Amino acid sequence: MARGGVNKAVVQAARLAILARGENPSIDAVRIEMGNTGSKTTIHRYLKELDDSIERTETPSEPIDDELLALVARLAQRLKEQAQEPIDQACTQFEQQRKALETSLTEAQDANTELQQQYEFQSLALAQESDALQDTRSMLQTEQTRNAGLNQALADFELRLQDKDEQIRSLEEKHLHARDALEHYRNAVKEQREQEISRHEGQVQQLQMELRQSQQSTLVRQDEITQLHRDNERLLTENRGTLRELSSLHEQLKQSHARQDQLLEQTTRVDGERTLLQERLRVALLESQALKQNVDEQSQLNKALEAELTKAQADLEESVRLAAAVAAAPATATATATATAKGD
Repeated sequence: MARGGVNKAVVQAARLAILARGENPSIDAVRIEMGNTGSKTTIHRYLKELDDSIERTETPSEPIDDELLALVARLAQRLKEQAQEPIDQACTQFEQQRKALETSLTEAQDANTELQQQYEFQSLALAQESDALQDTRSMLQTEQTRNAGLNQALADFELRLQDKDEQIRSLEEKHLHARDALEHYRNAVKEQREQEISRHEGQVQQLQMELRQSQQSTLVRQDEITQLHRDNERLLTENRGTLRELSSLHEQLKQSHARQDQLLEQTTRVDGERTLLQERLRVALLESQALKQNVDEQSQLNKALEAELTKAQADLEESVRLAAAVAAAPATATATATATAKGD
């Protein structure tokens, strides 16, 4: 069968047009006359048939055996061309499908590799963030432990300060009692002196001796009062030092609280980043699973196409075998006809 609408009538028309111009109707000239369509083999076959037809009209008729042999040969040639055409089409279609499948498989493999790299990068970033979070938590625990120690020290200093205040109040009370006792004693001595002076002038020496004793007792009392004042000043000095230490501890506690707030804020930020990375990792895993599913589907499609290709190859081999059988049948018929003609 001629390709692209080329038949014997078209070739004959082109040949007559070339002959009308006085030119040689060669294969290339006929093909150009037809608009560069048709295969040269087909054009050659039709030109040969036309030439044979013209020769048969100009010469006596050939024997029936030669005509039958020529007819069988032409039929075998046409069957061979007809069988070759679907084979060529099937090969072309198979090659196109194979290239398309190879391209799709390459793109899927590249996408899978890229997603795998993204998954590895995100896993590494998540591990780094987890390590940073662990370090931050360790620092926070250390600061909390230090803060607890400072709070305990502050409580101890407050207890000591309370004890100092109690001691100061006790010394002040003792000092007041001593002053009251001294004042009472002075009043008593004064009254006693007045009474003794008014009573007995002769007892002046005794009173003077008692007065000296009283003075000595007063000196002792004054020494005690002086010692109490010194103790009070010492306690006040210690109280000032304790207050300074307490202020320093309050400042350290304030700094510790500030650093603890910073660590808590950093921990919150790291937790947020870790949550974001976990969400990105989850999305990447979903995309990777979808891509794996697409790759599996593509693999199944490849297997189906390979099955179709195997089937097409089997059909192609069957067509080739049939074409070979058809091509061999005319040759056998030709040999049989020749043998018959020779026998006759």
